[in-house]
Amino acid sequence: MNDPEADKDGQEKPGSESLGTVVVAGLANLAIAIAKLVAGLMSSSAAMMSEAAHSAADTVTEALLFVAVRRADSPPDARHPFGHGMAGFFWALMAAFATLIGGAGFSITHGVQEIINGEELADLRVSYAVLVISFVIESVSFFKALSQVRSEAARVRVTPQRYVARTSDTAVKAVLFEDAAALAGLVIAACGLLAYEMTGDPVWDGVASVAIGLLLLGVAAHLIYANASLLMGQAAPERIRKEIEREMLAQPEIENVVELLTMMLGPGEVMVAARVDFLDETTGAVLERAADRVEERLRERFPSISHVFLDPTPGRPSRGHHRVAGRDS
Repeated sequence: MNDPEADKDGQEKPGSESLGTVVVAGLANLAIAIAKLVAGLMSSSAAMMSEAAHSAADTVTEALLFVAVRRADSPPDARHPFGHGMAGFFWALMAAFATLIGGAGFSITHGVQEIINGEELADLRVSYAVLVISFVIESVSFFKALSQVRSEAARVRVTPQRYVARTSDTAVKAVLFEDAAALAGLVIAACGLLAYEMTGDPVWDGVASVAIGLLLLGVAAHLIYANASLLMGQAAPERIRKEIEREMLAQPEIENVVELLTMMLGPGEVMVAARVDFLDETTGAVLERAADRVEERLRERFPSISHVFLDPTPGRPSRGHHRVAGRDS
């Protein structure tokens, strides 16, 4: 079973489909945020106000993810010869911080205030109606993202769970996680309101608000970690590195791969740098043609590889670097 990046058909750089997923999620969250805010003000519910902040934060998040997708698709230029893929990771990181600050921060603090101070809630019928409508709208956005994930996972022959865990398309990953959290948050808010109606104690409304905040905190922390790792020069998944190694060692001109380094340059975009021990008789112009053939073969087998750097090197690791690959591995 291959990783998302390890299959030829799965190497295509994310583009319009991810952008469409982000746009659908953004429009849905904007409409929902307004409706929740009105319901929260009418009912004085901390849980509803937290849900309004949640959707508002998600709207900002989708706007930043829109920027992330557009920037990542920008072509290389003189100042950015490796392209703008890292900009996609940066803006996705900013989107995760928006969820952390605007959603989790507000929900937890507002919920704690409700628990400490308590406040009688007004008519909750509008709140229930907004929750139901929001659930339907959020479901549309969630299943749009889930459909893309399933499609991509099927194309590269992995499970959707493995695809989400491994993919460098942080935009669709963020939409999927945030929409799932939104659906869970709506259920939590409804439970908080029902518990208040059954007990008459507003503490349950505050507890629901805090629970929503903790849920968002977990999602934001995961997305921040994933994007920060990519920004710091994360290597391609180990399985694709091994596939690249095997492909290189299968070439008749190569005796050994002394050292192999990979790095994610953007969503679905990989750079390969390798110290290669070519056959002794491969010298001069023959060596240049051999290097060109190896690079061409790698790009053909792995279309996500955007840059290949091959350094003809004797069959021993350089000082300070450990042996990464070889025919005996």
